[in-house]
Amino acid sequence: MTDNYPLFSVENLRVAYPQRRGQSGWAVDGVSLTLQPGEKLGLVGESGCGKSTLGRAAMRLLPEPTQIEGRVSFSGESVFEMDASRLRRFRGEAVALIFQDPMTRLDPLMTVGEHCIETLQAHRPNLSKSQAKKRAIEILEAVKIPASRWSQFPHEFSGGMRQRVAIALALLLDPKLIVADEPTTSLDVTVAAQILQELTRLCAQRGTAILLISHDLAMVGEYCDRIAVMYGGKVVETGPVADVFGKPQHAYTRSLLNAALHIQKEEKEEKEEGRRKKEEAREDRAEARGKKEEGRGEREISQMQSQSDLPLLSVTDLQQHYSLESNFLEQIFAKKREVIKAVDGVSLRLDRGEILGLVGESGCGKSTLSRTILQLIPPTGGKVEFLGTNLTSLDRNAVRKHRREMQMVFQDPHACLNPVMTVGQSIADPLFIHKLATPEEAKKQVMQMLERVGLTPAGEFWNRYPGELSGGQQQRVAIARALISRPQLIICDEPVSMLDASVQTQVLELMLELKQEFNLTYLFITHDLWVARYFCDRIAVMNSGKIVEIGKTRDIFTNPQHPYTQQLLQAAPLLARM
Repeated sequence: MTDNYPLFSVENLRVAYPQRRGQSGWAVDGVSLTLQPGEKLGLVGESGCGKSTLGRAAMRLLPEPTQIEGRVSFSGESVFEMDASRLRRFRGEAVALIFQDPMTRLDPLMTVGEHCIETLQAHRPNLSKSQAKKRAIEILEAVKIPASRWSQFPHEFSGGMRQRVAIALALLLDPKLIVADEPTTSLDVTVAAQILQELTRLCAQRGTAILLISHDLAMVGEYCDRIAVMYGGKVVETGPVADVFGKPQHAYTRSLLNAALHIQKEEKEEKEEGRRKKEEAREDRAEARGKKEEGRGEREISQMQSQSDLPLLSVTDLQQHYSLESNFLEQIFAKKREVIKAVDGVSLRLDRGEILGLVGESGCGKSTLSRTILQLIPPTGGKVEFLGTNLTSLDRNAVRKHRREMQMVFQDPHACLNPVMTVGQSIADPLFIHKLATPEEAKKQVMQMLERVGLTPAGEFWNRYPGELSGGQQQRVAIARALISRPQLIICDEPVSMLDASVQTQVLELMLELKQEFNLTYLFITHDLWVARYFCDRIAVMNSGKIVEIGKTRDIFTNPQHPYTQQLLQAAPLLARM
């Protein structure tokens, strides 16, 4: 090996998985890439294009039956020819991989501290436990995890906090190359910016290169030197970021940029105004029809009017507090209990037909708030009213009857769909849970819903499994499943954060169409401010368990009042600025 070799090189790489229904050919088809020390290369493309497969192939993390051709080398040494001992040192010390879904990579039986100690002692056995702990705490604090969380388990962290743990584990050994596969998908813009700035600092100080696999074009544009665009397993365009963004050569690159810019455009207000006028016209017509109806007494009419004035959802002083003590005995004997106020006195109102966006940093309590609203976890205090009924005062069976009216679409559809159930079975399941249809009726309704969410031909998708679908298709299945019981409220927890720009646009447009068709109301949780601006009527900004600002979307973006809101907006990468 000589200094003439690039730090990392991929030459004519081809990867094919064992054949499954709905998949054929090469997942990665003839890809060649190089990275120099300290260089930052962004790899972008739609879900299923081969980005993550390329990253895993580079570290020999693909399953045994996978067919691989070509060469991957690190400082001139072939990765595919390393023996087990050399490969173990290579992973972690030379190259570290940050995965998209940290929960699948963290041991649920080990604390965060134990994860760090194990990693350091496996590769640096000469370090004492106290030295290892000191080093680990430094790195954890660099990614905004306080030392007080050292003895907690992964399930006690939010999704974003778990991702910070995964990033800290990757940084512990000072690798020469970091392969970051969607590393900030579950992080808010401020924390994402902090972490990417830390990675950038590593590049400058230690010659660390980064292969950043992402669907976020604005983020890649802000933090990478070069960009490679993948489509259908091939790299269709590569070059300096400014050149590719300024004058894209390939049609697919142009479509990606147009989709991202479409979401970031300030045309939402005009579209919303048109939609509002249509809704007002429909309400006027309904009111006129109501006045013409005969045979209704004044008392019945007044009851109807008072019912229509009720908000669909009302949350009053809602609280969700957790103790940091890890077991029952610690809670009993602890002299001073540390309490996390995940939701700390939140009040908000959601009217019918409205889209309320909930934004804020990871760990601020957004997802906990949504689960408390649905009564999936009982609140510490406060109340949740749905159409005037106090859900917090009901028993479990009574809450379950209301739950068919309130459905949820989660961030990771693959993790929420049963892998051994077909798409048709997964979507039909709520109908059977709530006893809403016979098997024959259910199949008819599911086929219609598959058509409506764009999964056609419906008969083919009915028999497929979640693992045979792309990320965008899986999210459409999750949306269909949420809608099949005809709910009034849909709580969306980061529903498009794992999708590339073009698929994001398709899913958001679909959700807007479905809102009109099914008269839906959305509580839309996201850390992507541009998606919130594009999609939401009002926005509530959450920080440390509290709503610090709430208002119309336009007002929040043009005249933010709270310093935290201002900080969020300043940190958000904007493609149009580049």
